[in-house]
Amino acid sequence: MKVVLGADHGGYELKDVVRDYLEQEKYEVIDVGTYSADSVDYPDYAIKVGQTILDGKADLGIMICGSGVGACVAINKMPGIRAGLCHDTFSAHQGREDDNTNVLCLGARVIGHQLALEIVRTFLNAKFSGAERHVRRLAKVHDLEVKYAGQS
Repeated sequence: MKVVLGADHGGYELKDVVRDYLEQEKYEVIDVGTYSADSVDYPDYAIKVGQTILDGKADLGIMICGSGVGACVAINKMPGIRAGLCHDTFSAHQGREDDNTNVLCLGARVIGHQLALEIVRTFLNAKFSGAERHVRRLAKVHDLEVKYAGQS
């Protein structure tokens, strides 16, 4: 499985921890930055993560910023991206199983490294259930993307 990984300066340290874990577990990792603790803007990295998925170069993504909120807001603006901010394992697996999330957002200043790795493991091991009710709901989400595309 290919996983694209991105972060702003607030998530830089945790991104490296997650990257090392993913590589150890034999995932193919695409690290789109940032590569230092110098201040950067999270939307720039959210775009890189989302576009890598939309281009078919990665199966799933992980986006990390200080709280996880800004990264999640930004990446969810991209049609076809379904990101969830998760600070617990229940949300991580439910997001994948019920909502078919393709990006996990984490807040590096909210959770510790060990919990983050448990959440990542849970997210990556969960699968979309394909249950009719979830397919129906996701179709409605897609309709929202189409209906409101380009409006601000």
